[in-house]
Amino acid sequence: MKEVNPSETKRAASWELYIDAPMPMVTIMKTFDISKLIKLKEAGYQLNMLICYCIAKAACQFEEFYLLPVQRKMMQYDKIGISVIVANKNDGINSCDIPFEADFDKFQRAYAENTRLVYESCTDYEIKDTMMIGTSALIHFEFDAVMNMYSGIFNNPFLIWGKYREENDKVTLQISFQFHHVQMDGMEACAFLTAVQKCMDDTEGILNIQQPNNM
Repeated sequence: MKEVNPSETKRAASWELYIDAPMPMVTIMKTFDISKLIKLKEAGYQLNMLICYCIAKAACQFEEFYLLPVQRKMMQYDKIGISVIVANKNDGINSCDIPFEADFDKFQRAYAENTRLVYESCTDYEIKDTMMIGTSALIHFEFDAVMNMYSGIFNNPFLIWGKYREENDKVTLQISFQFHHVQMDGMEACAFLTAVQKCMDDTEGILNIQQPNNM
């Protein structure tokens, strides 16, 4: 991670427009077809882990995800990770960072190991110097969209989803994606969400796999 001059990046114009905006966060909602992921879930893979893998894999394709405004500085990262909320053994919640690995088996192991550690320790697990994509899965509740809190402290992109819906032969999931307008514009955000859907559809591409690693 290093500080860069925002005027020397592709986000120079957006920096000038939005860095002083009182509410610079944008939220886009999209309905995803997760039918193929559900088949993997039925085969023993954890659904939340699969969704997180698709999100991080898609994000790696966009240079905007490697730049983030942090306390009026433009920071450039060379690594991406994904953060999840874990229900711990004491009925509380903690955040858990997971480094992204394109190798699905490695990502699956890191997901299982880190979330188990947080579950047992009841403490947050944080990875430094990595552009973290936040997530929150409220899997027991069905809703259409979420407008997340904007505190002015955390500018990281954030995705939230709830319970999936089964409609005839299709399974759908509503996901809300919040991002800082300095980091990307609507066009890049929509292209990212399209890439997430493409990854969800490409189960053969995901699964150059061994056996399911249940958690």
